[in-house]
This record gives sequence, C-alpha cells and structure tokens, in this order.
Amino acid sequence: MTTQPDLFDRPLLRHRRKRALVGAKAGADFLLEAVTDDLKDRLLLISRHFDVAVDLGGHTGRVADAIAGSGKAERVLRADLFLADPALTPPDLIVDDAVLPFRDQSIDLIVSGLTLQFVNDLPGTLVQIRRALKPDGLLLATLPGAGTLSELRDSLTRAELEYSGGAAARVLPFADTRDLGSLLQRAGFALPVTDLDTVTVRYDTMFALLADLKAMGATNILKDRSRKPLPRQVLLRAAELYAENHADPDGRIRATFSFVTLSGWAPHESQQKPLRPGSAKTRLADALGVSEQKA
Repeated sequence: MTTQPDLFDRPLLRHRRKRALVGAKAGADFLLEAVTDDLKDRLLLISRHFDVAVDLGGHTGRVADAIAGSGKAERVLRADLFLADPALTPPDLIVDDAVLPFRDQSIDLIVSGLTLQFVNDLPGTLVQIRRALKPDGLLLATLPGAGTLSELRDSLTRAELEYSGGAAARVLPFADTRDLGSLLQRAGFALPVTDLDTVTVRYDTMFALLADLKAMGATNILKDRSRKPLPRQVLLRAAELYAENHADPDGRIRATFSFVTLSGWAPHESQQKPLRPGSAKTRLADALGVSEQKA
C-alpha cells in the first residue's frame, strides 16, 4: 500500500498563520470578508434552524459572527486553527482541521471559509466532517479553486524560465469545481452542490499583491517548494511581465480569485431521493409536447 506524500508543509502554515495574526494588517482580510458575506447570504436562504454550529478555522471571528448574525444557529462555537487569535476573545476550542476533535453526530452545522484548501488529505477531512454532523446536518465551505492567482503563476514561471531555464512551483495548486463535487460524493454527503464565483482584484503592482498575500498568511507552503528565495532580478522581471500581460488600460494589474462553495448534507431519511430507473409515470416526449422518435 502506497501513501500519498504530503503536498503542504503544515508546520510552516501554522507559523505563517501566527505571523499574520500577530502582525494583523487592517483590511488584509478583504477576501475573507467577501466570502463571509456570501456564506451568510447562503445560510439565510436555508429554511432550517441548527442547534450547534461550528466556525471551522476561526477566520478572525468573521464567520462565527456571520453564523450568529444569520439567526440560524442556537449556539455557535469558534474553532480557531492551530492557535488562538490574539485580537479576539478566547475561542471555544483550538483545532487542527486535518484531525478533527468532534464526536460522531455531534454538530448540526459546520462552516469553513478559506482554510480547507491547505489540508493535505481533503477527502479524509470531508469524511471526518460528515461523521461529525448529525443526520441532516450541513457542511458549508468556501475555498479557492482552479484559476486562482493564474496571472501571478504565469508571470513568476515565465520570469524564472528566462533567468535559469527552469521554474519551481511558487503558487499553490487549486482543485476545480467538478473535482470538489466528486470529493463531497465520495465522502458520503447527500445532495452535494458546488458552485463557482470569480473575483478580480486590481493592484498598482505585483509587489502590492504579494504584500497582501503575506498579510493573509497565504504565501507558498508547498512541502516540495524551493528553499532558495527568488533573485531580485527575477522578481523585477516577473513584475514587468505581469504589467505587460495582465494589466488594464489604466496600468493597474489584475489578480483573479476563483472561489468554490461546497454544500452537502449528512444523509437522513427525510431527504429527497432520486427515483428508480424506469419508475417515471410520464414520458419525456409528452412533457415536452413533441413526437417520440425511435432510435
């Protein structure tokens, strides 16, 4: 039996998360703010009330506040990732989202914003979440998807190729919507849904984008990353390529963020079930008002 090697350096993620929390930069969580607003809107559309909800990851308290503000949960637990946020009141618990501490069927709602993309075994974590949910409990999570930071990846790769003839991975890989939907099904969720939203953020230079990513704690944590920092001339060339290929007419550059939102329910007998093949009582041709053509 072969073991899949880890993709992410989780101790480094913990270190960079701590650095981002301790040196919090005002406004640096603008992407999380947008994602949180969207998650709250989705909760408001659900005609259910949940007894116990968990903000999985802490998220500077934004997601916990959104759950509470939606009025959809009786009790909200904030589960900070790795360490407590020093700017907030102490969390209800501190977790590693790769090894969840919840008992089976103990939680009604789990919401995660922009953290699950850093888990090495995402299928395993989704199985843990599904087991922790009570029957008819809900997972609602948003994570970056394929296409995120494509301009930065392109510019850094091309600049490094010009300089040395080879290029290391500098931007994390992100899963696409279909793959994430398949993972929900494999984890045993009922009624799985995934959808994609794209946000374009504009900056004066590539260096302003890199500064925001550092403030978010979202820099390169690939386990197989190059330990050598990029030479200054490569970074300058990458900034030039970025401005040449990914700028608007006013000279400002674009940074794309693709957000995939997942929702899935722990199975319950009350949920809708697909009909058995051949059990339909009305022909499709009759419903469409057309003549049936034999093959």
